[in-house]
Parts: sequence; C-alpha cells; structure tokens
Amino acid sequence: MADLFVKICGLRTAPDVDAAVAAGADAVGFVFAPGSPRTVGAAAARELAARVPESVLTVGVFRGQPVAEVRRFAEESGVRAVQLHGEEGPEEFAALRADGRTLLRATALPVERCGAYGEDLLLLDAPDPGSGKPWNWGAADFTAPEGRWLLAGGLHAGNVREALETTGAWGVDVSSGVERERGVKSPELIRAFVTAARGGRP
Repeated sequence: MADLFVKICGLRTAPDVDAAVAAGADAVGFVFAPGSPRTVGAAAARELAARVPESVLTVGVFRGQPVAEVRRFAEESGVRAVQLHGEEGPEEFAALRADGRTLLRATALPVERCGAYGEDLLLLDAPDPGSGKPWNWGAADFTAPEGRWLLAGGLHAGNVREALETTGAWGVDVSSGVERERGVKSPELIRAFVTAARGGRP
C-alpha cells in the first residue's frame, strides 16, 4: 500500500523527525495543545519543521484552543496544516480556511463523511486521544466515513495491517505506538510502523 497516507505525530526532536521522514511518512505532527508530554513550543517546532521536505506535510495539533491562538502558533511555527481535536465547529474551520493551510478534524464520534465541517482530512481517534488505548474499530456496527480519513488510537506495528484491512482507512496516524516510553519516540518503532502499515514485515 505505497499510496497509504501515514502520519507520525507528537514529534519533539530532530532524530524523531529525521526518522519519520526517512521511513517514508507523509505527514509529521507537532503537538501545541497544553498538558501533553509531547507538547512543543512554536520556536522548537519551527526548527523541526525546517528539516522536513516539501513532500511531507507538517501539522500543528491543537485541542480546544481559541482560533487566534491556533493561528499564532501556526504562523510562528510555519506548519502547513492545522489539526483541531476538540469541540470546534464549522465556524472555526471556516475562520482558519482563509489562512490557506490544510485542515484536519480529529474526533472520536461517529462521522458519516470527511468535509462536513470544512476539513480536508478527517481523523477518527480513541475517546482518550494520546493514551495509546485502541478503540473498537472492528465492531460490527462500525461504518467507515466517506472520503479521506485517517484511523488513529492504539495503533502499532503489530496491529496496523489488521486495522487497515478491517476498516479500509485511507490513512493512519500514530503517536504512542512508536514510543519506547510515554512521550519519547523510537526511530526503530517509527520505521517498523511505516513498514508494517504499507504491507511489509515490521
């Protein structure tokens, strides 16, 4: 599945970023939401984003923050995409649309299609995002959304192929599943995840 979209999120160091890019990730995420062990500042994210080629999307991840704060962090860090992971509605996405960045909407709720709020990409996550706990994407009543959507929540090299085969997701997003301890990424696990997601041996 060479065309599978893979996002590695919660990166905080240059080796993390370099490993994700070298492994073939399509997007890398920097967490700006407060209270996470993966949170980085805008200045640090700018330095990290500068290491990323144009072919890889840089994403700023926010949770329940005002649009003005989202815009400020996005501008100061230079990320090319914004991911909102909270109670934001269509009005917040519309306000950010004018900035010209790719917009991602993350939610744990059942969603019929990508784009309902004006987002470019939809991300379906576990109810407790960032915890590493999977949710029941294999449930008989699960219905995949229409359009471009990413599966997230409890994924790792050992279960990502099963998850993709079960859900038919357009892409995947991982953070804790490529960490050797909470908030600390492993280049080896990053490589194994991307390889497994694309159908190789982890």
